[in-house]
Amino acid sequence: MLSAAAVLITFLAGSNARTFTVFNNCPFTIWPAVFTDLNVGTAVPSVATGWEAAAFSTTTFSVPNNWKAGRIWGRRNCNFSNGAGANACLDGGCNGGLLCDPHTGTGVPPATLAEWTLGTNGQPDFYDVSMVDGYNLPMRISNSVGCPVADCPVDLGPNCPSSLKGPFDSTGFPVGCKSACVANLDGNPSNSPNCCSGSHNTPATCPSSGVAFYSYFKSNCPNAYAYPYDDNTALKTCASSLNANYTLTFCASP
Repeated sequence: MLSAAAVLITFLAGSNARTFTVFNNCPFTIWPAVFTDLNVGTAVPSVATGWEAAAFSTTTFSVPNNWKAGRIWGRRNCNFSNGAGANACLDGGCNGGLLCDPHTGTGVPPATLAEWTLGTNGQPDFYDVSMVDGYNLPMRISNSVGCPVADCPVDLGPNCPSSLKGPFDSTGFPVGCKSACVANLDGNPSNSPNCCSGSHNTPATCPSSGVAFYSYFKSNCPNAYAYPYDDNTALKTCASSLNANYTLTFCASP
């Protein structure tokens, strides 16, 4: 039996953390990855920065209540035996190989991202699904307290515009769909309406109408970021006082 002190410590630890669950609903293995921008905050989840997730497997871990600028994504078609690092996966790979480097292991596009900044001092939790770096897996963020769902539950690879489609697996199936920015369609990523960069780096100077193929991503996944300024429809909030636990489901059904 736990002592009173041990019970108190356990309670306090639980009250200062959330439970996150990553469920691979895909009928194939993926390699989830976690990255925290340590320039924004120092709190990190109690899980490896990368792991192998067999089809229909679940991984559960705790995340500090003050986790900021965190992201989780999935990697496809990986082989870490050759020491290729970021190139060990067909898409979504990161510096470090299986375990993404905590400082530089942000993931190679195209990759669908699940992003969080958990609220403190009365601020809400912010979370979203983003295709700003392109798409590689359907995903859904749900929670335990009835707050809004963020998702992109559609496989965007097969019908992806030809100039964005890929990479392709050994059978020729597209396992990704690049954003217009990642595909560098206008040839100038440092000053691009597709990237909202340079002279296009504000909502006023980077309307969605100026982003190539924006409607393909947004019409299929209206609850996700299709470009950097989709805040009104894609950025979700949940009162931090509710202490929501979150579930990220890969290959979530529409």
